[in-house]
Amino acid sequence: MCNRLKSKRKTLEEEAVRLAGQTGGESSMGEGWKDHLEQVDDALFRIAQHGDMNADAMLVADAAHLAANSDDRSPGQLVNTAMLPGVVGEAWAMADFHYGYGFPIGGVVATDIDGDGVISPGGVGFDINCGVRLCATELTLDQIPDMAALAKRLANRIPAGASGKGGVILSEGELQTVLEEGASASADLGWGFHEDIANIESNGLLEGEDRTLTERAMKRGSKSLGTLGSGNHFLELQVVEKVVDQQAAAAFGLREGQVCAMIHTGSRGLGHQVCSDHVAALESRYRGHGDSWRSDEWDITLPDRQLAAAPFYSKEGQAYFEAMQAAGNFAFANRSALTQRLRQNLEAVLGVADAEVSVVYDVCHNIAKVEQHVIHGSSCNCCVHRKGATRALGGDHPELASRFSGVGQPVLIPGDMGTASWVLAGPKTGSNKAFTSSCHGAGRQLSRSAARKRISSEELQQTLKAQGIHVHARTPNVLAEEAPGAYKDVDEVIRLTSAAGLARPVARMRPLAVIKG
Repeated sequence: MCNRLKSKRKTLEEEAVRLAGQTGGESSMGEGWKDHLEQVDDALFRIAQHGDMNADAMLVADAAHLAANSDDRSPGQLVNTAMLPGVVGEAWAMADFHYGYGFPIGGVVATDIDGDGVISPGGVGFDINCGVRLCATELTLDQIPDMAALAKRLANRIPAGASGKGGVILSEGELQTVLEEGASASADLGWGFHEDIANIESNGLLEGEDRTLTERAMKRGSKSLGTLGSGNHFLELQVVEKVVDQQAAAAFGLREGQVCAMIHTGSRGLGHQVCSDHVAALESRYRGHGDSWRSDEWDITLPDRQLAAAPFYSKEGQAYFEAMQAAGNFAFANRSALTQRLRQNLEAVLGVADAEVSVVYDVCHNIAKVEQHVIHGSSCNCCVHRKGATRALGGDHPELASRFSGVGQPVLIPGDMGTASWVLAGPKTGSNKAFTSSCHGAGRQLSRSAARKRISSEELQQTLKAQGIHVHARTPNVLAEEAPGAYKDVDEVIRLTSAAGLARPVARMRPLAVIKG
């Protein structure tokens, strides 16, 4: 590397650290990470292994992005995750990283389950298998004469909001089947098509043996199938604004001017209860130990109790993993049921046949999976935690449908309701360096409370309407909390993700109508 480039990178590093340090006082979590920060290239920073870290930590960012978006706490959380027992490779933060529970959102961390690797509910999050589904129609924008009326109908017919009212009522046996069979069970109940399953991550099924959940979790799932929920969840009609990779777009069935629908939701109250149950159980195993938390039973010391983890093959580790998979199956079924509600309404309003609304793909972005990866030249059985991160398989992976061969897995990235979302593709062959992972969205830059203080929901709705975006929200505060200004620049997140070699852009999607809880 020439001296000029070395000098330029050093200057960028210093500027990023200086500006990041202006965001507030040093957090006790991951304290001192800035002293170990080094720039790898124009899209990656490394926090070198130090202290109790078991691996380096990688940030998908350039100097400007790191300086503008780092609040000290997220990189500090990433450093903490690298202290988990059995961590292999590097701990990663995608370009949309921000502060989360234990793990940063946008975090990807793998542990060696054949060694002393652990599983941590904080590495998945409370909305288990929160994910995104993209549906393509045969419609163009000029074939929808009254977008406002269509948006209003969808808002009235798609159950949304925190209550879960309007969901499919499931018997105990039906719910148990959903937990065991995922998207296939939803299709059997008439809430989805079996033809969709090949276009769902893991074919819509996380296989396991024990699907026993607490009574409270079962109760919360019995009435919430086919509901959006609240917060950042949505159903959004979009138009393919721009195609930047024609080969991949053709394989995905996308073309400019086409109307699509993006669904973002997860396992609803059932998944939240599963996480709450197991977080409480695991955190109770840890006691304060100076500035750390320790489980004498497992001989594990952690810097943050929210990282509470169990050895993967322990009774507690397996209990969480099995319950998480069951909740993940519920989420696949939930997005399938919402797809069917979408089909029903498009047929009623526009005469669109069910078969003319196809699933492009459905991805998880809050999940832990057992995967094989090559670490320093050796094969490793890993528990890969993706919390606010999307899998991005290469086009030669055996799980993918043949139409994605040589193209890569569709990677679905919702942005914000006033700007754009993106469809990306994984590598054409092979895997990327971040455990075949990519970003999952734009990433918050304002907390919900800060957004409510700065942004008027009423004014925002009028602004979006003037842009031709029809927004309906059940909860008054949601519009302010989910305003475009509360999120990072999604185009910048995509640029960095591409520059880091994690996934490549395929199509930019512009919002038309947005249904939120």
